[in-house]
Parts: sequence; C-alpha cells; structure tokens
Amino acid sequence: MKILGVSGSLRAASFNTALLRAAQELAPEGVAIEIFGLHDLPLFNQDVEDQGDPAPVAAWKDAVRGADALLLACPEYNGGVTGVLKNAIDWASRGKPAPLDGKVACIIGASPGVTGTVRAQDALRQSLRKVSALYWPLGEVLVGQAHTKIEDGRLTDEKSRAVLQRHLTAFIEKLRG
Repeated sequence: MKILGVSGSLRAASFNTALLRAAQELAPEGVAIEIFGLHDLPLFNQDVEDQGDPAPVAAWKDAVRGADALLLACPEYNGGVTGVLKNAIDWASRGKPAPLDGKVACIIGASPGVTGTVRAQDALRQSLRKVSALYWPLGEVLVGQAHTKIEDGRLTDEKSRAVLQRHLTAFIEKLRG
C-alpha cells in the first residue's frame, strides 16, 4: 500500500515533516509512506492553469492519483491551515476527475502550542469535504509542545510515537477494509 505523506510546512526543521518521517518508521508492514514536498508548487492561478499545468503541478497531481491514500501533516498558522497546504488542496481539486475526488486522507499535526493543530485540522477537514475527498475522522494526532518532543528532526517522545503508531495502524486497517 502506498501512502503519500504531505507536510503543510516548508521549513527545513519542520515539526510536521518530522512527524511524517516518524510515520514512515512506524507504518505497518506492507505500507510505504512517500513524502512529497510542496516547495516548488506555484500559487494556484486559473490563468496559469488555463495554459496547462506547470511541471510541479502535474507531478503533484500524479502523486495524489498514484497514492492509495494521503497522510496530511497539518501545521497551524494563526489558528488555521497553512497557505502551502491549502494551495496544494486547491491544485489537486482541479481537473476531471480531480485527483482528490474520493481520495482518502488521514490528518496529523504538530505545533509548539499546547493544543497542537486542532483548529487547523478542523479547517483542513472543511476543505477536504468541499473537494469531495474523504478523511478518517475517528481520532486525531495532535502533538502539542512539539519543540519538546522533536529533537534534530526526529520525534523522540515515546507517548507521541505510540499515539501516532496506533492512529496509523487503525487508518491502514480501515483502508484495507
């Protein structure tokens, strides 16, 4: 099973990218999590789209289409989803059929704040609903105070690792049906 991992942060020392790397380590047997970077994805612009998808957009859409499901690591900026992640959702919502149409997503998130990324995850669910993507709503991975649980790009907090592993295992079991 191929899961596409996407971090909504572009920062080199991103807590959410570290969370995706931890997910790669903790994924159930037979599951590969490929991390897709959004660094080259241009801002959505219909004028650009009307001329044909630029190469980074085509690569993004192909990656979404080719995945069995998505693992979205959602930071929280100013109480909401990041522009980077929302922009990726916007691009992947375009086309017939749109790459996100019917695609299943699992949302996780890490933040220095005490409540983790609870508000951003709620906003992301709204966007996913609007573009006909599905999401697994039965639980959340909210790694609050991430700066104390992620060291040198690695999730070191054992409790958070256990929560992430249980969440991934349940998500994969649901996908396998």
